[in-house]
Amino acid sequence: MIVRLLAAADIPAAASLLTALDKSLTPSILSERFAKLADTAGHRVWVFEEQGTVVGVAHAFVRPALEKPCELVVQSIAVDPARRNAGIGRALMTEVEQWARAQGFASVALHTRNAAPFYRKLGYGEIAAPTLMRKVLT
Repeated sequence: MIVRLLAAADIPAAASLLTALDKSLTPSILSERFAKLADTAGHRVWVFEEQGTVVGVAHAFVRPALEKPCELVVQSIAVDPARRNAGIGRALMTEVEQWARAQGFASVALHTRNAAPFYRKLGYGEIAAPTLMRKVLT
């Protein structure tokens, strides 16, 4: 298993995974979006590769703010439904949190529709239950 940054060759697999979040997403659309995102500072996209197959993807970005310290925000995370509960989401979130620490951020935030129990297991607390969650990094 490998967690690494998304490469152009991963776009079809990543698009397939991300259709769980946007049914209209195609590899062409994701390719266009990734090209714009790749030129934007403060964004990272990781994939979880298992035996040469991408089975997970995560996107996080730096959110500057005036009223609070900057933090990292998880925009999206998707795991192959057949591979859920195998530690893939946890591995991707570990990578996100390591990047946040390396950037000097004290927290990671995210919005979730249905995965609050998963994030609670990782130490995230509800800010505006149950959709907005945050983890203070130590």
